[in-house]
Amino acid sequence: MNYRIEKIRELLESDEAAVIFDYADRFYLTGFCSSDGIVFITKARAYFLIDFRYYEKASKTVEHFEVVLLENSVLQLESLIKDNKIKNLFTVCDKIELSRFLMFNGKLSAKIKEDNKIGELIYALRSKKTPREISLIKEAQSVTDATFEYILSRIDVGRSEKDIALDMEFFLKRNGADAVAFDFIVVSGNNSSLPHGVPTDKKIEKGDFITMDFGAEVNGYRSDMTRTVCMGNASSEQKEVYKTVLKAQEIAFGNINPNVKCSDVDKAAREYIEKLYPGCFGHGLGHSVGIDIHENPSFSTRCDTILQQGMVLTVEPGIYLRDKFGVRIEDMVVITETGFENITKSRKELIEL
Repeated sequence: MNYRIEKIRELLESDEAAVIFDYADRFYLTGFCSSDGIVFITKARAYFLIDFRYYEKASKTVEHFEVVLLENSVLQLESLIKDNKIKNLFTVCDKIELSRFLMFNGKLSAKIKEDNKIGELIYALRSKKTPREISLIKEAQSVTDATFEYILSRIDVGRSEKDIALDMEFFLKRNGADAVAFDFIVVSGNNSSLPHGVPTDKKIEKGDFITMDFGAEVNGYRSDMTRTVCMGNASSEQKEVYKTVLKAQEIAFGNINPNVKCSDVDKAAREYIEKLYPGCFGHGLGHSVGIDIHENPSFSTRCDTILQQGMVLTVEPGIYLRDKFGVRIEDMVVITETGFENITKSRKELIEL
């Protein structure tokens, strides 16, 4: 029995169905990776509509679903609606494109409702990882830690941000990762003041801070970490900023426990940074990680979700001094019954290369 399917069925009446289009939610329910497909769940049956590219593999590996060759989504969904006497459809409302919503609501006899009860359920389920999911995230993080140790000996004056990012990606894929978790951030010098800067042809210079934000994907699950290092000796200002960011992370760790509000963890770290560097920490303290690199809940001013065992979140305070430099340090933690486990093992003392 697939408990995720059963949880969805608990929300459905006999004349209702859930229809899921989003990649991550499809993967979460079926365990099958594909660029397209549709999940259709009723009170009694579950279907996975998948096109010719994936059909043979899906029909052999996907359990708990009737695997259907997808040829015409409108006609086939209408057939399932009629066969199962469905009147109302529910989906993950914030993940369906307007064009698809309008097309299906104009051509199907059952209507897609604006009620997001299925989306809210899937978000809640995905927020708490199973032991298997946590194991895969840890595996991805282990590759990420190894990549950091590898790249430290290969950063040098004159090497470009792009070249370093590519070197990291190749190592990561050669050492156990199926893919990168997201487009890497490797920024140096003035560029490091951009929280989501992209690698450029800029070459590393003496005295540069280099911020690297990267992660691996293993069997559909992702990792995420950030480290900032210095090319040569750091200035007194750089050292002070780095120390402040590291202390803010330690303060956050001191506030992470089950039954604590996410926003309270963010507040503790944010208040410390704001006293010393007002206006220089403009993003959330962290976010959940799993199938997607950004999931719910998050450590932010707007998230009042209560931490629960099994949640996996990043803790990534940062300080960004415009047109000068930036520092971010990011670890991933798993919420446990009594506290948390930090699954990021890379060293965090200021490294001067």
